[in-house]
Amino acid sequence: MSAILQVSSLVKRFGDLTAVNDVSFDIRKGTCFGLLGPNGAGKTTTIELMEGIKTPDEGKILYQGEPLGAQFRNEAGIMFQNTALQEFVTVREMLVQYSRFYPRTADIDQLVDEYSLGAFQHQDTRRISGGQKQRLLLAMALINLPKILFLDEPTTGLDPQSRRNLWERVRQVKAEGTTILLTTHYMEEAYELCDEIAIMDHGRIIAHGAPDVLLARHFDDVVVQIGEKDMPQQVGGPEFDATYRNGNAHIVTDDVNLTIEKLLSLEIPLDRLRIRARNLEDLFLELTGKELRA
Repeated sequence: MSAILQVSSLVKRFGDLTAVNDVSFDIRKGTCFGLLGPNGAGKTTTIELMEGIKTPDEGKILYQGEPLGAQFRNEAGIMFQNTALQEFVTVREMLVQYSRFYPRTADIDQLVDEYSLGAFQHQDTRRISGGQKQRLLLAMALINLPKILFLDEPTTGLDPQSRRNLWERVRQVKAEGTTILLTTHYMEEAYELCDEIAIMDHGRIIAHGAPDVLLARHFDDVVVQIGEKDMPQQVGGPEFDATYRNGNAHIVTDDVNLTIEKLLSLEIPLDRLRIRARNLEDLFLELTGKELRA
């Protein structure tokens, strides 16, 4: 499968700070590519370079084999992390306004129907909910029938139901052939939507590949999870390779039976015990040593 976007040896400096340091990767046509990293890792700057908002100091970005230009601007859709909607206009008027920026546009009635905007299409943009706003912003990003779509943390602040509804919309867009670049702080979201991910830290790519391939490459163990209150931290030490977060103790082990035997011998209650495979959050913390919103 050929690449729609190629990033080669990208460098961006701000004074003495090198925010993006020799970053290279390709995004294949028709895939969803996830760019992940802790705050300050350089991913936002990388995306802004790819979107044409900033200019690299070194390296190049090619769209369909050519430098970013008029074709890219007409064929790229962008859903920014934070977008201020024009006030005192309706949802439908926003779509009409955006449609006038491009030579080729989607049918507005079809967008209204596909993204469930009909019930509030004549409502002032100031009076729509967070989930409704995200659906509108996604429809606006698709108004030019883009071949590549940039989604910068599209579900931040949404409740779980609204988040999963937006996932389904993104899957639909991808199924129709649009290539997607996604940034997110939700590792479950990255796993569910992305064919490939790249993890950045300190301006560099530190891991790149399909999620399951990366997990298999880095881990050959599982996690036994119990409530932190059931296993006080002083029980850790050499007996258990345990970390504590979100109210739970996470015990990494390659022998589940032996671990459970040890817990039972210490008379630790196992009512809330859970055994899970390693996930992208484990990989993220393993590689960066940071919480996702550090």
